[in-house]
Parts: sequence; C-alpha cells; structure tokens
Amino acid sequence: MNDVRHRVCVQGDCDRFFARPDSRLQPGIVRYRAFRLTRGVPQQRLFVPSGQVSLFITLDGELRAGTAGQESAAASTCTAAVYGPHIRPKVLGHAGSMEGVEICVLPWAAYTLFGASMGDLADTMVDASTVLGPRIRHLAEALSEAPGWPDRFTILDQTLLRWTARAAASREPAPPVLRAWDLLTRTAGTIPIRELAASTDWSQRQLEIRFRDQIGLSPKRLARVLRLNRSILMLSKGSSQTEAAITCGFYDQAHLTREFKALTGMPPGRFLTALAPGCSWPTT
Repeated sequence: MNDVRHRVCVQGDCDRFFARPDSRLQPGIVRYRAFRLTRGVPQQRLFVPSGQVSLFITLDGELRAGTAGQESAAASTCTAAVYGPHIRPKVLGHAGSMEGVEICVLPWAAYTLFGASMGDLADTMVDASTVLGPRIRHLAEALSEAPGWPDRFTILDQTLLRWTARAAASREPAPPVLRAWDLLTRTAGTIPIRELAASTDWSQRQLEIRFRDQIGLSPKRLARVLRLNRSILMLSKGSSQTEAAITCGFYDQAHLTREFKALTGMPPGRFLTALAPGCSWPTT
C-alpha cells in the first residue's frame, strides 16, 4: 500500500494527494500528484518548464491546455493528456471542478514507456490515446472504479510496472544520453555544452540529435530549464535575485530577469507573488 499524503488548500476547495511510485519505477517515474478541485469557477495554472514529462488522467471534468498569454478560446480540451518537455510557459485549466492525477516522468523514461520520440512531444500537449492507445482508457477506467487514492496509486504502480517491463525489452535510451542527462541535472545546467559532449565521446551535433529524440530538448535548452528551476528554488527560499543569478550561472541579474520572462512569461518578482501560499490551482 502506498504512503499517501493528503493536503487541503487554505480555501478548502481543493484536495491534493501525493505518493511516491514503487521503488522499481524510480527514478524514471518521479511522483504521483492527485487533485480534487471544487471551487466552482474556471481556473488555470501556470506550468513553467521543468524538464519532465507529465501524464494527466482526469476522472471527473476536462483539462483545458494552452500557451501562456494565449486566448482561452484557443485552448484544447481532453480527459487524458501527455505534456511533453517544454521551453515555453504553458497553462492548464478547468471549467470549475475536476478530479484526476498527474504522473511525473523523466523524459528518458518516457521515451521507453511511451515508445515515442520525445522530440515529437516537445513543447506540446497531445491526447494520451495518440501515444498510449487503448491502454490509457483501460487505466482510466480502473482508476475510476477504485474506492480512493491509496488504491488508485497501487493501480498506477501495477500498471506502470507492466508497461515498463514490456517496453524496456525493446527500447532503452542510449547510455551516452543518460550520462549527459546526469551531468546536466547534477550541475543544474551549468556544465559547458562542449564539455558535456566530450564526456559522451560524441560531437556536439551528434549529442544534440540523440538528445532531442530521447529527451525532447537540446542540451542547451535543457540547461536553461535547469538553471531556471534552481533559481526559482533559491528565490522562493529568500535568496536575492543577484545571489540567485550568480549561483545559477546567469551573467547578471538582468540575464536572470530576461530568462524568467522568456520561460515563465513574467519577471521574477511577479512570478514569486503568484507562488504565494494559497490554492493549489492558482489563477495566472
């Protein structure tokens, strides 16, 4: 049985449930995050680039997905979706209430699990059935029939273990790609790309081609995402923008601000205000 954590937001109209996947699924499957939102009015949440892939499955309600700054009428709707690695800020919303789960997956694991090129999924959201076929419908039905989230998380473990076992026999990421991923994540995107390529014995061009296919973003773009996320963590813990810029590999504070605007759609100060404690589905 999964160790499930349950939190209720300050307003009392959203429940969140968290669980770690079975150890045999880690580190590729990072976490399960379930939600039940009952506010009654349409909302949307900003998704900044993270370098991860998300599989969303709704049990009640629909997801509305679009690009930050885009008119809401242009957003697409679905009940199960794969959100690929992205470099542009995205928004997910709902019409007033929704229940479902987000499965967070590292891109090299998604490359194996989904059997798809991560380059084809980069900077986009697609209906999960186009990637997973009828498997996603069967999984959604099983989750809907379970009595609560502890049982649902167990179903996710069992299902993903089966999918992974079948996929790993025929499709695994290249070891140099995994080596480069490890170096990029361990250095939070500060390792020079030339040095990164040298560690794989590939040329920079070879590394970029394979990385796009199996990770979804080029090494340079992933490095930008990793530096952004480290700076978000530092700023949210009280570091100054100057300190974050120096530590995270930006040229200066102005460079940090430009990257925040490019990758989140807003400057650091406004972004941190949006992160203020409150509902788990903040309006952007």
